[in-house]
Amino acid sequence: MTMRHITHRQAICITLWKTPFTFAKTMPEIPHEWSHRKDWYSDKYFDEVVKYIRKNGVKEKFLGRTYTYFYGNGYKYWTMGSSIKKTNIINRAKVED
Repeated sequence: MTMRHITHRQAICITLWKTPFTFAKTMPEIPHEWSHRKDWYSDKYFDEVVKYIRKNGVKEKFLGRTYTYFYGNGYKYWTMGSSIKKTNIINRAKVED
């Protein structure tokens, strides 16, 4: 039997795809969603995804601040830049085609 191996990027994308996100209703003018650390299976997985976003993302400016965005699954994902242990939210916004 042959086992199909997936890349780390694919594993991160699958994890992000399966994770519940909530629409940020307090910011309808900037449509995006968020996922809180407490809603994840474990802190370990949350931290791993945050580290991956920061290591593999691209820096872009938004409203005068620079954020690191990771593109995958038709979304861009980002955090607000706090230390890993203080980061509690991963954001995502649909990417325009």
